[in-house]
Amino acid sequence: MDEDRPQLDALIIGAGFAGMYMLKTLRDRGFRVHVYERGGDVGGTWYWNRYPGARCDVESLFYCYSFSEELQQEWQWTERYPAQPEILRYARHVADRFDLRRDITFRTEVRSAAYDEARDQWVVRTDDEELTTRFLITAVGCLSAAQTPDFPGIDDFRGEAYHTADWPHEGVDLTGKRVGVIGTGSSGIQAIPVIAEQAAHLTVFQRTAQYSVPAHNRPLTDEEQRQVKARYAQLRAEALRTQAGILCERHEVNAVDVPREELQAELERRWRLGGLTFCAAYQDTLVDPAANELFAEFVRDKIRSIVHDPDTAELLCPRDFPIGTKRICVDTGYFATYNRPNVSLVDVRRNPISAITPTGLRAGDREHELDVIVFATGFDAMTGPLTRIDIRGSGGRRLADEWDAGPRTYLGLACAGFPNMFTITGPGSPSVLSNMIVSIEQHVEWIAEHLEHLRDNGVRRSEADPEAQRQWSAHVDEVAAETLYPRAASWYMGANVPGKPRVFMPYVGGVDVYRDICDDVAANGYRGFRLAG
Repeated sequence: MDEDRPQLDALIIGAGFAGMYMLKTLRDRGFRVHVYERGGDVGGTWYWNRYPGARCDVESLFYCYSFSEELQQEWQWTERYPAQPEILRYARHVADRFDLRRDITFRTEVRSAAYDEARDQWVVRTDDEELTTRFLITAVGCLSAAQTPDFPGIDDFRGEAYHTADWPHEGVDLTGKRVGVIGTGSSGIQAIPVIAEQAAHLTVFQRTAQYSVPAHNRPLTDEEQRQVKARYAQLRAEALRTQAGILCERHEVNAVDVPREELQAELERRWRLGGLTFCAAYQDTLVDPAANELFAEFVRDKIRSIVHDPDTAELLCPRDFPIGTKRICVDTGYFATYNRPNVSLVDVRRNPISAITPTGLRAGDREHELDVIVFATGFDAMTGPLTRIDIRGSGGRRLADEWDAGPRTYLGLACAGFPNMFTITGPGSPSVLSNMIVSIEQHVEWIAEHLEHLRDNGVRRSEADPEAQRQWSAHVDEVAAETLYPRAASWYMGANVPGKPRVFMPYVGGVDVYRDICDDVAANGYRGFRLAG
């Protein structure tokens, strides 16, 4: 056996939408490739996140692959915004249709990966084996490392405790129980209305009020689907030339220059339409504080009109950050839930949670008796899924140490000092600021073409140049600083994880601009990469 020849050409970590498409694309191009997935099936985040009300905030007809015209035409979505079970069915359909499972090992976690410089290959250790691969590709997702606060007494609770990101697959019966939900981010905002319908009493523990707009979810008609599918190629191409990879109408004027009555009418129209594009109506919303406040106060007024109790309404009105600088939530009946007699809201900024007790939790000077605690406390986003793996590059350097002051990448695709390793939707790429499927497909296709270029030209090693990485990281920082995004203590900034450096991690320049940059890098001999035979 040739010890210099690795067992695989490419090893992929993760079998979500990124990992599945990466597997298919490389396999179609003749690479020996295998995927390792810690879950029991494909689907990634949609395999794990089964909490009540779990639903995508991108419309179903565009939260799906575009690489196969036949796949696009044959799959029938049932709702405007797909729920978790339907997305998981879709992922499983893709795995079956393209026979992907034969190259995926499930229920197996990648523990470590170390680069062997002498042989230009990676040595990867899983739960129960060691293997070698020329290329290491991470498809771990941006929101897959669950974050649970380290409350005193958390192990003493005698009731049931669940995290929204690791919900029991058999479901949870909350009927007649006293339930506490900690956290009001996207997961909490989706889960709370559903839990309120089941529980005897629901207590929501809110640290930070969130902006949320209605989804206005509804069943899709066959005619709607036929109309979209007849124009899929054109619509997909148009989406690629947008800021977020999502089709939306945008006025090329500033909100502050629009007459107030006209602006109010447009915001009302956007509210009735619902969805993520609410803040995309005008071009100054995320750069001008005055424009942003017009949108923010509109939403606060909507909250006041929905929630009957004035004090509760004010607690639910966000004031700590500009609207849109945290990913805006899309909900179904969230604010109206607080009109229910069996729902209470606790402000844990004024009354911090000091301990989890055997029978509930203590917030301020009050004990709350609970049968169930739901942690909707989010994720160690973007970096956590990678730094929780012991990844060591040239000279034994650890990725976690290299990112100790914040992640630094080249294009969000590669890291200096980590040859032949590529990160799908890594920090420094549009990723979470976009329709993730659009960003995933662009990254997968770029990586596949790069690996094919290396193979066809006899190049054994590709590594981001440190200076190119420095310049790209500076550009990511500069573009973010021109916006209001860094003003929010968001998970985009790592602010939800104690001790994590405050660095704005995604690239805010837009998927359209970013795609052009990546294409230009490739067209110019993969400028910014050190290629060695």
